[in-house]
Amino acid sequence: MPPCKLCHRAMPALTEHHLIPRQKTKRKGLAPSPTIQICAACHRQIHTLYDNSHLALHLNTLEKLNQDPQLQKFFAWVYKQDPNKRVKMTRKR
Repeated sequence: MPPCKLCHRAMPALTEHHLIPRQKTKRKGLAPSPTIQICAACHRQIHTLYDNSHLALHLNTLEKLNQDPQLQKFFAWVYKQDPNKRVKMTRKR
């Protein structure tokens, strides 16, 4: 099972996260940005905490995502969760 690039859990399936949201590249006629393979829980948390504009400007690399304080807390917590069960979280939007 491949590991998530953010929480490092070995997962049965991963999702593709565009480092610059497609909304920001497609409308401008630009090629899609590079992607990383992450678990669904990390993907949901990123988009729960931040809008696409913030992601495009401030969290557009794997390193920046890993260094974000709010995400670091989540990664540490989710790492302890069972990778075969869906992680329940409260959306704060």
